[in-house]
This record gives sequence, C-alpha cells and structure tokens, in this order.
Amino acid sequence: MADLARVRARDLGITIGLLPVGPLNAITDVPGVLVGQSTVVWGTPDLPNGQGPARTGVTAVLPHGGDIFHERVTAGVFAANGVGEVVGSTAIREWGLIETPIMLTNSQSIGQVYDSTVRWMMEKNPLAGITDDAIMPVVGECDDSLLNDMRGMHVHHDHVCTALDGAASGPVAEGCVGAGTGMTCYDFKAGIGTSSRIAHAYETPYTVGVLVMANFGVRPRLLIDGVPVGRHITDLMPVENRQGSCIVILATDAPLSGHQCERLAKRCSLGLAVTGSYASDGSGEIMVAFSTAARIPRTTGAPLSLIVLGDDVLAEVFEAAVDATAEAVVNALCMATTTVGRDNNVSYALPLDRLVELMGRFGRPIHLPA
Repeated sequence: MADLARVRARDLGITIGLLPVGPLNAITDVPGVLVGQSTVVWGTPDLPNGQGPARTGVTAVLPHGGDIFHERVTAGVFAANGVGEVVGSTAIREWGLIETPIMLTNSQSIGQVYDSTVRWMMEKNPLAGITDDAIMPVVGECDDSLLNDMRGMHVHHDHVCTALDGAASGPVAEGCVGAGTGMTCYDFKAGIGTSSRIAHAYETPYTVGVLVMANFGVRPRLLIDGVPVGRHITDLMPVENRQGSCIVILATDAPLSGHQCERLAKRCSLGLAVTGSYASDGSGEIMVAFSTAARIPRTTGAPLSLIVLGDDVLAEVFEAAVDATAEAVVNALCMATTTVGRDNNVSYALPLDRLVELMGRFGRPIHLPA
C-alpha cells in the first residue's frame, strides 16, 4: 500500500482545544529550546535477529544552547505508569532541576546513549568528574522491537553525537524520524510528534511546547478530537500489539518552580488520555517538564532569587499542556509512514483519506490539502 502525502493534524483542519498555537506549533516555539535527531535505518526485513534490520534512532532535546551543566533549569517528572525508564529522573525529583540534554532512544540502547552523552558533555566540561560533579544524563526509552532488531544494538556513539551536534531551533521533523523511527501507537505507525500552545498568566503570554515519542495504546481506544477513530478503522493491524510506552517532554518559558513543573508534567498524562491512553500495565508513560525562564548556577555565592508564577494563575498553562500533548500524538500518527521491519512485520500508517471521511461523519469536517 502506498501512503498518501503525510501532513500534520492542522493541515487537515484538526484543531485540538481552544488555545492558539505557536508559530511552528512545535516544542521549539519555546525560545532557546533545541531539537536534534539521528535516524538509523538500514537492512532488509529478512536479516536474522541480531544482524538487522535497523529501524531506530536518537532524539535530543536541549533546554537551551548554553552550558546546561552549569546553567541548570527547573524541572519535574511524573510517571503515569512506570514500566519504562527515564534514567536521571531521580535527580530531577530530588533537585527539581535538569542539567543535561534530554535524550530519547529504544529500550536496549539506553546504555549506549547515556555513555555517549556523557562523553559528549565531558568534551565541553573538562572538569566534570574531577572538581565538578559527575555527569548523569537524562535518557528516556520506548520498545521499538516490533520493527527494529533491538538485539543488534544498532545505535552507536556517532548517532548520539549527530543528534546532539545537530540540535537546532526551527521546525521539528515528525513521524518516522530519530528515536521514533520504529515506534507504533494505537497499532498504527507513529513516532515523534510535537505541538505548542500560547497560554496567559497575569495577562502575559507564555509558550508551552511538547514533544512526544509515541509508542502506546490499543486500536479500539484511539480518539482524535473526540472521534472514536480506532473503533471504525479496524483493519491495517500489525501482527501483534505491544503495549509499548510514551515519553513526553514539555518545555515552557513560564517561570515555574520544580514542583510546578511536576504538576505540569502530570497534565501531560491527561493529554495522552484524551487520545485514548489508560496507562496500561506494560506501557511506561513518563513525562518530563522543564522551564527555561531561569538558569540556576551550579555553585552560588549568595542566596538565589527565583521568580515563579502563583499557583492560582496556572489554569491556562495546565490547559496548554493537555492540548499540546494530545495534538503532538496526533501529529506523530499523521506524519508517520508505513514501515516494514524485523521479520517482515508491518506497521501501517493511519490512512488520512479515511480519517477525513470519518471525521466528517462525526461532525468534524476536515480535508486533505489540495
């Protein structure tokens, strides 16, 4: 089957929630946030396990382009279900801070990505592990073994460095790219998705941006803007459902404490629920949120003064987190392409022509771009 040209949800006319989106509708709408990706695709589906094929990669999110190790940002983490891993999450919980890039990859490449990120950061911080503290990167994972030969350990040091060195502002590639290359969601092909919202507090606009590595869900529960898509598109199924996982990264320029970032991370799980997730037993659904509003020095000579929003004005910021997360998942589905992987397993793309017909039938008229 040949995929139609892939477009984002808003190109079809799907609008989730009420808040406006940022200029790029991406996590990089948050000033200073950078995203880099390295896609690892090679090999035919008939290769023996351990020798390919590779359908995987690495995605890097940098809170800012400066020295993150010495200029940390406030952060929080939340696990809707913890059968998955974000290495470095204990330090986030303890300090309410992030001091490294946030890396995404497949489940069995966490060690390689962690090690390579340490080496990459040591090149930039020659005193790390000597007079400065040890470097402990944040690395999240999802299981892409339906399509990727995870036994082959196909993510290497140069792939990690490519993602980190190439991290940039601007549009973010979605679907079968970077760490999302081999991921599936609601039994359709998915991967990386992103979205953003503009929220107000004290009449000041703030940007909330989300990036997801979507690899979760069962088909009958898929909802798009309230429409039960998964109940009506029941074919194009993979050979099996793997409960998978989802890692959500949220960035904002709203001034928040670490505890408030954790509260924001919790709202991302509601965004997954809007699309049909119930955080199933085997699905590691973990959310990391950070604020770029302040840089916290590693060492201090005087008390710090941190400006934060009052909790009573966070309503729109919470709303933004929910809606941007839900739309990021839909973007991952809309942008991904049908992929043949390990043992000739196929993950089919969400058929956009049928999605258009179905949404219209439920009173949500959308259209394919001309």
